[in-house]
Amino acid sequence: MTSVCIAEKSSPLISRSLLFGNPDRTTTRVSPDGSMMSFLAPVDGVLNVWVGPVGQPDKAKPVTNDTYRGIRSYFWAYTNEHILFLQDLNGDENWRIYSVNLSSGKTRDLTPFEGVQAQIQAVSRKHPQECIIGLNKRDPEYHDLFRLNIETGNLTLIQENTRFSGFEVDDEFKVRLASNMTSDGGIDIFKLMDDGAWQNFLRIEKEDSMSARFVGFNKTNEVAYFVDSRGRDTAALYLLDLDTGERSLVAEDEKSDFGGALVHPTEKNLQAVAFYYDRLREYEVLDQAISEDLEYLYHLEDGEVRVVSRSLDDKAWIVAYTVDDGPTRYYYYDRSNGQAEFLFTDRDELRDKPLSKMTPVVIKSRDGLDLLSYYTLPLGSDSNVDDLPDQPLPMVLNVHGGPWSRDYWGLNSIHEWLANRGYAVLSVNFRGSTGLGKNFTNAGDLEWGRKMQDDLIDAVNWSIDQGIADPERIAIMGGSYGGYAVLAGLSLSPQLFACGVDIVGPSNLITLLQSVPPYWKPEIEQWTKRVGDYRTEEGRKLLQDRSPLNYAHRIERPLLIGQGANDPRVKQNESDQIVKAMQENGLPVTYVLYADEGHGFARPENRLSFYAIAEAFLAEYLGGRYEPIGSDFQGANFTVPTGAGDIAGLATAMDNR
Repeated sequence: MTSVCIAEKSSPLISRSLLFGNPDRTTTRVSPDGSMMSFLAPVDGVLNVWVGPVGQPDKAKPVTNDTYRGIRSYFWAYTNEHILFLQDLNGDENWRIYSVNLSSGKTRDLTPFEGVQAQIQAVSRKHPQECIIGLNKRDPEYHDLFRLNIETGNLTLIQENTRFSGFEVDDEFKVRLASNMTSDGGIDIFKLMDDGAWQNFLRIEKEDSMSARFVGFNKTNEVAYFVDSRGRDTAALYLLDLDTGERSLVAEDEKSDFGGALVHPTEKNLQAVAFYYDRLREYEVLDQAISEDLEYLYHLEDGEVRVVSRSLDDKAWIVAYTVDDGPTRYYYYDRSNGQAEFLFTDRDELRDKPLSKMTPVVIKSRDGLDLLSYYTLPLGSDSNVDDLPDQPLPMVLNVHGGPWSRDYWGLNSIHEWLANRGYAVLSVNFRGSTGLGKNFTNAGDLEWGRKMQDDLIDAVNWSIDQGIADPERIAIMGGSYGGYAVLAGLSLSPQLFACGVDIVGPSNLITLLQSVPPYWKPEIEQWTKRVGDYRTEEGRKLLQDRSPLNYAHRIERPLLIGQGANDPRVKQNESDQIVKAMQENGLPVTYVLYADEGHGFARPENRLSFYAIAEAFLAEYLGGRYEPIGSDFQGANFTVPTGAGDIAGLATAMDNR
């Protein structure tokens, strides 16, 4: 293999554990009364919730005792005495809700039901001891709504659900609206009347269904904050009168959809809005009461600014600063004196590591669409600083999942890891991605394996034309839909990519749609109208034509697959099928199966082990640098049913773990 650039070889390797292991501290919150703060941090290598005095992280102590999977989602109850968090079993996504009493230190499982998924629907300062949750205990397809006491665990049914895919509940814990997907992929929104009847309120056609969503209510609960793209391309923020259905425009952007808002914690008025195209724009201020605060914060540090948590009296803020070549920096901002105090970074050891910048670029598709993309180059590969390498590099095309999501600017662990190993890295917002207007999202309808894939190929060809990528050394990598794109890339463009890394990617679109979790079925028309309808002869033919499994015999290049055995979305059978087909055709495939994972790798031990394998795999076929596996298999729970001998050092490392 051709060696990577000399300048990059002089740059020290960044340990995988720094990029993919647990963060030092993250997901920082302030308590409702502003006296305490919380964050996630490891305890004996497992993420747990820590709580301490506000602004004094060194005095925080762990208040949860997860010993295996780690906590990833939590928040404060309005009692100021409870932390609520969610946890599933080995990736099965049957979430349970837990409550931690900070005074007693006791943790209580509030939804101790086997095979049931719990969802937190609403919390309110007006009802601090309770929350509204959804449970699909009665019917796996539908979540009934319950009022849950977070101290006692007492459940009171408030809305049995036999037809709706979702609800909107206000601060008084009154169920106000419900939604249902129509047979043509649109959304019907209903209003609950005083007599208990549901009345038709709004109809969202299919073309706008990916954009429409509620983001809260005003103080009187008479007006909803509603994101809507009807009559326009990009989704704007509106005030929606719940009596008349009339809407009033609040904020819009011609290039991107609404990206978030700051809402006063108690007055519930909109104070600022954000939009995100290639980077996060500064907040657009709607309420001058916070204009000086935001002006101060924007001049305090470099990077994208986000206000991530606020106390009810609005005197205590937690603010995060994101950059593309360093860790996230958290500050405690005391509005009483207008001063911010640095708290910590999420990964402190990255502060002095040789990290690369991320470059946004718009690439034209073959039919004229703007493909907002991001690429990262190895340090030292661009001596004249023109955002192009001195010579073409081996490159990894990293494809995002969803597909109804998007890539963003900022510190990206996969980009930094691969760039540090000597590769250029390219991520593309292909058609079907969200956040960039409904026309762009809808352009991906029924285009899996076709125009969505063409966009990726067009971006690869652009990178070759620009002198970024060596055409003989390009890999494709991704998870979920990105994993599908890997399989499609190797089977439909068998000579373009040198190898592929597929993480939980579907191989057979018919079996994928037939096996969705039951609680996805109320919204199945989103899939059938945008991917293909497995229930019709025409739809099945389309899905067969777009399924990489049916083209497995065309694959010529090596493939690495990572799969969670408990994945409820892309079941293990999706990987099993493509592996079997490749084995029958004598094609090189390495299959890594994780017994305690679902849709992706939540446990850092599993992440580290898979990326260690992937790094050896990429080094073998692209020629980049490689950090020895070392202890990165320690604590990981995986087997390699086939292909361990196809990656140098893998079989030996498994024997020695």
